[in-house]
Amino acid sequence: MSRQRSVFDIVGPIMIGPSSSHTAGACRLGELARAIFGGTPARAHILLHGSFASTGPGHGTDLALVAGLLGMHPDDARIPHAFEIAREAGLEFDFAEEDLGDAHPNTATFVLEEEAGRQMEVQGSSLGGGDVVVTRIDGYDVELSGELPVIVVGHIDRPGEIAAVTAVLAETHVNVASMHVSRERRGAGALMLIATDAQVDDSTAARIAEQPGITSVRLVAAV
Repeated sequence: MSRQRSVFDIVGPIMIGPSSSHTAGACRLGELARAIFGGTPARAHILLHGSFASTGPGHGTDLALVAGLLGMHPDDARIPHAFEIAREAGLEFDFAEEDLGDAHPNTATFVLEEEAGRQMEVQGSSLGGGDVVVTRIDGYDVELSGELPVIVVGHIDRPGEIAAVTAVLAETHVNVASMHVSRERRGAGALMLIATDAQVDDSTAARIAEQPGITSVRLVAAV
């Protein structure tokens, strides 16, 4: 279940310190990556960029990222023990440094894998004050803050795909807050992210998945 953010989170997040960017934001980033993946992964290879790599360990960034992957919130008192809890839960993890060029200095890339072998790559940044943004999913450029529920729809880039999905949402009285579409190239694979005012139910997601040209549908709760 997602946590409703309060006015105290806006002024300054309720968190296990010491840093809103390196700790609270890192935890939310891990939590959002987990939500996009669809649960706690079996394995996580985490690449740290910029200040996440250079000063992150001193701020507990590594602990917070793993804590988020386990579903913990930034105010969870168990964050300092995230590594032990992860190992007890069967989550294998490791870290490496990666130069992402002009990416935000507080950026991490999660390479997540489930036991059956499915993999997903999620890249995102901690912007300060506990705010985060996911900027890439499996190579697609995206913009996902975790503030609202999102439907992530994989599809073929061809006329009518967006209209088919939004028609289903209109028929089920789902209000769209924003939409972002990224594609590999014209006529190839594409990814549609639709933020909604309320969480979409499984039956609506199933209807979207039935539309021609849709390759995947994932519901991502707000975090």
